[in-house]
Amino acid sequence: MNRRAVIAGLPLAVLMIPGAKAGMARPYRLALMIAEYDAAAKSYVGGLEIELDRGWKTYWRLPGDAGIPPQFDWSRSKNLKSVELLWPAPQRFSDAGGETIGYKDRVVFPLRIVPENPDDPVELNLSLFFGVCQDICIPGNGELSATTGRADPGAAALIAAFAAKVPHKADDDSPFRVTEAKLTKDRPNSLFVQIEGERRGELDIFVEGADFAYFKAPGTPSKSDGWFLPFTGDPARLQGRQLKLTMVTPDLALEQDITVE
Repeated sequence: MNRRAVIAGLPLAVLMIPGAKAGMARPYRLALMIAEYDAAAKSYVGGLEIELDRGWKTYWRLPGDAGIPPQFDWSRSKNLKSVELLWPAPQRFSDAGGETIGYKDRVVFPLRIVPENPDDPVELNLSLFFGVCQDICIPGNGELSATTGRADPGAAALIAAFAAKVPHKADDDSPFRVTEAKLTKDRPNSLFVQIEGERRGELDIFVEGADFAYFKAPGTPSKSDGWFLPFTGDPARLQGRQLKLTMVTPDLALEQDITVE
């Protein structure tokens, strides 16, 4: 049974306890921050921090083949026109329970907060539900609030550090980019991705846009500097589909939309 099923199947009494059993300390700490006002963008800079105990991890928006994505509810906020949550580049984890994608130790999700009325303060209220895993997986939750007002230089620096890890959109000026993505007859359950440009260190590629298929880590690159991404699912359903690739190296993360040939 995968972790998604484990969490979804927990009884309500357990779901209300953010630990493996009653009385267990939470293996995470949460903070909601509003750091400063960006006059040029007419929005506030904010951040949602999840700090995890050693050995614990949580999930990205694509959680892997055995996880659940976090859920964010901002509906109780006041004077809020919109809030955009940005996702720092994730890691891939593999263990006996399956393959998951997410974060360990600490993650801060940068926020772009647009007020309904710029002259009035924003009261940000978040209901958060997410999963955390170590040897077991448990549900995490929190009710968090933050209000605009005094700028917080410490929060601004922390948010900026994680904003630097958010993938950029790949373009002609990027150090590397995908030039081709296609299915091949010799490897029917792999997507061949051709990459041109300069990369440093190992490369991982996360694939979104095909909810019927899950793409595992790329194998060793071919001599033509292409990568085969093995997947589970029906290859015929990928033909002509548009996918989003998040490509992560030790010092750079890029996003690119591609169409499967």
